[in-house]
Amino acid sequence: MIGPTMRSHPVLLALIVVSALLAGAIACMWIGELITEGGVGNGASLIIMAGIIARIPSSLSLLYGTGEFWQTMLFLAAIWTVTVVCVVFIHKGTRRVPIQHHRLVRGQAVYGGQRHFLPLKINMAGVMPIVFASVIFIVPAIVFEWIGWTTMKEAFSTPTGFMHVASYAALIFFFCFFWNRLMFQPTEIADNLREQGAFVPGLRPGARTAEYLSNVLTRITLAGAAFLTLIAVAPAFITQGTALPNDLRYFLGGTSILIVVAVALELVDRLNAQLIMRNYDGFMKESGPNWAGMKDAAARDQQKQLKREEKKKD
Repeated sequence: MIGPTMRSHPVLLALIVVSALLAGAIACMWIGELITEGGVGNGASLIIMAGIIARIPSSLSLLYGTGEFWQTMLFLAAIWTVTVVCVVFIHKGTRRVPIQHHRLVRGQAVYGGQRHFLPLKINMAGVMPIVFASVIFIVPAIVFEWIGWTTMKEAFSTPTGFMHVASYAALIFFFCFFWNRLMFQPTEIADNLREQGAFVPGLRPGARTAEYLSNVLTRITLAGAAFLTLIAVAPAFITQGTALPNDLRYFLGGTSILIVVAVALELVDRLNAQLIMRNYDGFMKESGPNWAGMKDAAARDQQKQLKREEKKKD
């Protein structure tokens, strides 16, 4: 409760509120760093995912007791299932660029010549374009409200309006291309491949390889941006006219689902990596990703290494 003394001193009240928020943010960051040090995953992302999921039970309790509770639950389950499958499919989707290493022959030994792949994720930027677009998209509505342009404010504030959808999509596309170009430098990657004695089959190392990687990045970024725009805009049209609480509408939004699914997939990958490092054979046989194939490959490599050692001795 805020007493009359605090209300009469707005500066003191602002300092107390800012200090409390700052202390809470620092405490959350500290807990997140402890989780990250444990090797489970990104602690801050896990805390955000937990906060999103924790709001679902209270939102569902508002629907309980109404005549359309079970119909609404089936409706939400269908939407979540389809959305999660699409998010996982795009999140795991990659464009594999073939990479060939030069073969070097010294005596009877052959070095290099292996063929690898450079994986380029379709959704390389993750959820960041939607986050940036959502933050910047608030500014026009606030400015129009200050100016007094009620019509323009309503046009930008209506989730299913043309101005809202078009501006939101344009911002998402812009930040997708901006983020990918900032994080992935085709010229730098091409130079690194040339220094390591690797090349893309059919392309000359250097500028030609950089141009090819840039074109591939542009195409997959276009597909990823279109997917993010669909995930961010579609829930508003699907839930239009329904009696869903705001928390459930928020969870159906693109940011929430992408954060939850991406963090959950990262958590599973980290746990599988920890299990493989500790060689939990019995458990990984049933639940690990292609554990049997990994064991066979490791056994073949070990046999090849033993044969090489025997040839050297002879």
